[in-house]
Amino acid sequence: MKSLRKKALGTSLLAAGLLTTGSALAGATIKVDDTKWISVGAGIRSSFSAGDNAAGAASDKWSSSFALDNVRLYVNGQVHENIKFEFNTEVNNTGALNSSTAANIFVLDAIAKFEFTDLINVWAGRLLVPSDRAELDGPFYQNTYAFNKTPFFPNDQFNSSAGRYGRDDGVVLWGALTADKRLTYSVGVFDGAYTTVNQDDDLLYAGRVSYNFLNVEQNPGYYTSSTYYGNAGDILTVAFATQYQEDGVGDATNAADFWGMSADILSETVLASGGVVTAEAQWKRFELTGFVNDGTGNNLNNVFEGDAYTGTLLYLMPGEIGIGRVQPYVRYTNNNGTTTANTAEWEGGLNYIIDGQNAKISAWYTHGDISTTGRNYLTTSVGDEQSTVNMAVQLQF
Repeated sequence: MKSLRKKALGTSLLAAGLLTTGSALAGATIKVDDTKWISVGAGIRSSFSAGDNAAGAASDKWSSSFALDNVRLYVNGQVHENIKFEFNTEVNNTGALNSSTAANIFVLDAIAKFEFTDLINVWAGRLLVPSDRAELDGPFYQNTYAFNKTPFFPNDQFNSSAGRYGRDDGVVLWGALTADKRLTYSVGVFDGAYTTVNQDDDLLYAGRVSYNFLNVEQNPGYYTSSTYYGNAGDILTVAFATQYQEDGVGDATNAADFWGMSADILSETVLASGGVVTAEAQWKRFELTGFVNDGTGNNLNNVFEGDAYTGTLLYLMPGEIGIGRVQPYVRYTNNNGTTTANTAEWEGGLNYIIDGQNAKISAWYTHGDISTTGRNYLTTSVGDEQSTVNMAVQLQF
């Protein structure tokens, strides 16, 4: 979900009239004049997973599968000192390629950016809805390869009319409320869910506020990251987000109002040894008012109702081994549904950090029932506990 933030950060690296490939914060950039430029980049994420009791006629064998998780093309540009744009694509159906499931490219982001002051900036178009850190990170800026396994806000469900990968059509106002930029905000209005639900065309309202107690996080716009690998110094940021849409869940005759809220905290500490300790935690609560998720299938958006928690602890070891640094980690997630079965999962693994979020390899093990249950939140949705072994690679420029 997070788009080409490093291109926005790399404007100082523009080379006059030339196509260049810069540092980790810059991609290929063409400068037109002192105020006009365009940059391009790309990202790919691919993984392998094996799960016990998931294959064979008697479901007593280990499954094994490769996946092309993300393929993204990034374009950023500036047409005026205060006016920029962003255009990113994604590929869906990246699994088996055949006549019925052929991969196709779709518009992920298409944003017109009007950036005036630290206090007031306006982005409009198809863009990320303000929400929790994980969803504003997107897959490329997490601290683990596997995406956050707490329930999605409705706008982050791929098949929902509210959007794809956390995006929706709308407008966001964002900025810093204090001169030191420690207190930041983003608020937006979006289409939200519609078609079979929301017959009155009620809009989706979203907002997020965060406070940086130590160093101020540096990300383009209102985007976030879940680690800086110590490059940003000591970080301690707390944030709260909420979304609301009347008649945002259900169908035309049986609708519910959706209200979701979340709180997240990120701590990153650089030790004297050069090691980096990163801790992240998040809580979510989703409420559906006027509609009971009774398992009949009326919850067309398949939205979770209840509380969810997740926490991750990582340690980036000092010194390089080969061309990168080793980062062991552990993560726990618990999804406590109001009308659905509770699900939980433990995860432990190793990241091999070669060039921050631009080049890394991951290997991890999970045990729990979140993967087998999936993001299905009807009362009939249950899954067995399962162990998985996974490996993955992420590259982008």
